[in-house]
Amino acid sequence: MAHEHKLEIFRGLLKFKSNTQKIWAVLVFLTIVTAVEVALGISKPDVLTGNSILGMKVLNWIFIVLTLLKAYYIAWDFMHLRDEKKSLRRAIVWTPVFLVAYLAFILLVEGNYIYSVFKDGFVTWNF
Repeated sequence: MAHEHKLEIFRGLLKFKSNTQKIWAVLVFLTIVTAVEVALGISKPDVLTGNSILGMKVLNWIFIVLTLLKAYYIAWDFMHLRDEKKSLRRAIVWTPVFLVAYLAFILLVEGNYIYSVFKDGFVTWNF
């Protein structure tokens, strides 16, 4: 009664003959995403660091999105979420997505408030 896992990635775009080939393909994909993150972190392009969206640099948003992409794909492939029922997949994936969005919102709002208090308030920067 062994359960057969699907030997495909990217919703069936790439199919493999063995688990070993599939693992190597996933490793290559995750390595490429990590290399993009590292390259952007080292080079810090002016286009991405100068502009901001919702009070945070575009480069930081790219890091957050790429990190969530890697976490999602690791859970999807290595934790075999693709083989589970749709309701379980949604419960596992969407809960952290909403929590991360909520925490990012809290950090941005509270950080902006603290910055404005130190900038314009009675207490000034003393550190």
